[in-house]
Amino acid sequence: MVQNPRMSKHKFSLIWIALFLLIACGARAQQLPSAITTDPAPDKDYPAAVEAPDIPSHGVRLNSVLYLASGAGAHPTVVLLHGFPGNEKNLDLAYTMRRAGWNVLIPHYRGSWGSGGDFSFANAMEDTQAVIDFLRAATNAKRYRIDPNRIVLMGHSMGGFMAAFAGAHDPQIAGVAMISAWNIGPTVLRPADHGRADSYRNASPRLAGTTPDGLMTEARENAAKWNYLDCVDSLKTRPALIMESNDRNVPDNHAMAEALRNAGNSLVTERHIATDHTYSDHRIALQIAILEWLASLPAPPVK
Repeated sequence: MVQNPRMSKHKFSLIWIALFLLIACGARAQQLPSAITTDPAPDKDYPAAVEAPDIPSHGVRLNSVLYLASGAGAHPTVVLLHGFPGNEKNLDLAYTMRRAGWNVLIPHYRGSWGSGGDFSFANAMEDTQAVIDFLRAATNAKRYRIDPNRIVLMGHSMGGFMAAFAGAHDPQIAGVAMISAWNIGPTVLRPADHGRADSYRNASPRLAGTTPDGLMTEARENAAKWNYLDCVDSLKTRPALIMESNDRNVPDNHAMAEALRNAGNSLVTERHIATDHTYSDHRIALQIAILEWLASLPAPPVK
């Protein structure tokens, strides 16, 4: 059969297009952090594991889950703080960060998800610091292979506020990541969205010792001092990740990033992903952004 020269040329072009697409797809796959796609080699002496330490906070027990990275030596550790009430716990982020060599601790504030005591915003702030103190205690750092000098706070929604607040009050925190962070004080006073009354109604039944009105009253009474923009001066020398989504927190998120930059912080990363508040259809994109930021953090000093 004699081929038409035009047909041969057409087939040749299709082959080159196919090859180009294969190369492009391969290059894209190679750009993914390996922790997204590949489990680390097992370490029989220091395996990856899940622990459930009881963390004391003001006389009660905080339920928590600690994802231990494999390998000997002290590991950097992320405190992954969930939101209000914490339906989305970001467990996929915990596993991804662990594959990248980070320990990840997910604590539950008082009155939430099996922890003792009653929930309040003030209690959650205290609980966050109690978690940090637990990780730094020498016996715990040794037992769980934690580098106490490389603790990063990462929080989603209300957890983002807690991360900023605790990081601002603890100069030894190595970095702060705020994922669609809710700015508790200013939002409760805003008439435009009715002070977020819907959030209080939806969350309160899942938290011990609370009512929607009680939590809103607490937020209003502390609105002047519960503004994460007030943390800027204390965070201006440390790495910060500001993640934004298509939600009503964007103006506050962007204001935080701008304020940090204006304060002279050259270590600010601001990223926007066009998705909902829980990043429902962009979980891999969120993982990539977080892994890239963690990889950009300064290396520990040589001892």
